[in-house]
Amino acid sequence: MTAEHEPTLLTPAALAKLKEELEHLKTAGRQEIEERIAEARSHGDLRENADYDAAKNEQGLMEARIRKLEHLINTAEIVEVTSFDRVEIGCLVTVLDSDGDEMEYFVAATENKVPGVLLASPTSPLGAALIGAQVGDEVAYQAPAGTFTLKVTGIRPFDG
Repeated sequence: MTAEHEPTLLTPAALAKLKEELEHLKTAGRQEIEERIAEARSHGDLRENADYDAAKNEQGLMEARIRKLEHLINTAEIVEVTSFDRVEIGCLVTVLDSDGDEMEYFVAATENKVPGVLLASPTSPLGAALIGAQVGDEVAYQAPAGTFTLKVTGIRPFDG
């Protein structure tokens, strides 16, 4: 199975957020674009109408986003954390780096991104290293700047 056909792992909250965005784009988003196109058409010659070109371009981008959201939602696999003994997709993981700095990462696919929360995708070196770790474990991962080691100090549910 290629990565293109693998399900996207989503938390229930991420799925709800994507469904909400899709609904907005299919209703209010489409209405706004239709109004912009109609307004631009009223300006006359469409061959040299920058407003019309911009609105049509935005419409194309929005329709592509709608198709992507529909695909994500239709192929999503919902993951709910069942235990906090080990790091799983959907957990918040607190780690301590070698400098003694504490950071918290949400371990989830990029479609689960939440503003203001650090994300560790399970397909990234950091996310892959964290999956399966327990509190007290040290995990190492390779990054462009070298190899980094972190100590897992906490695992908890994501409540956002």
